[in-house]
Amino acid sequence: MKTNIKLLAGIAVAILVFITASCNTKSSNAQANSQKLNMKNQAPEIDLHMAVITSNMEAIRQHIEAGSDLNIQDPFGGSSPIITAALFGNEEAVNLLAVAGADINYRNKEGSTALITAAFMCHPEVVQLLLEKGADKSIKNNFGSTAYQSVAGDYKDVEPVYKLMSKQLAPMGLVMDFERIEKTRPEVAALLQ
Repeated sequence: MKTNIKLLAGIAVAILVFITASCNTKSSNAQANSQKLNMKNQAPEIDLHMAVITSNMEAIRQHIEAGSDLNIQDPFGGSSPIITAALFGNEEAVNLLAVAGADINYRNKEGSTALITAAFMCHPEVVQLLLEKGADKSIKNNFGSTAYQSVAGDYKDVEPVYKLMSKQLAPMGLVMDFERIEKTRPEVAALLQ
């Protein structure tokens, strides 16, 4: 169990680094930038990661139409926009990016994919969507865990990791419902078996 907690704590830290880095680069102007979009077929001023974090679907569509790099890494954690969408449980953004050709098996610096991230964050609809789009559930992150292994254990063993993430990510807009996470972990695990 201690190995699982260390593994999940490592995942949590990597996610925190990514979100903090993404939000710090644009957070002060995120709302203003989401309103200042350029002409059609040009990328909007808001970067793709921030568009995903703020659920700015129009900006995501404009990035797609403009031919923006849909697998652009955030500068610190190396996550792609589809991993960011999976983290926030943004099913619509995940679908838009996947249909537009984003790499659904893209791995960030910790080796996690959108599927591993969605599973750990207990977003069953996103997990199901990614599986339908062909996400590889056998991929292991740098800690040796698959998406299934990230949710196979008992919630009480990893609850401190979720609580740490909640405190760190709340200022960026990520709200974690611990009851939902505890309830959906077995459901997500069943989807991944």
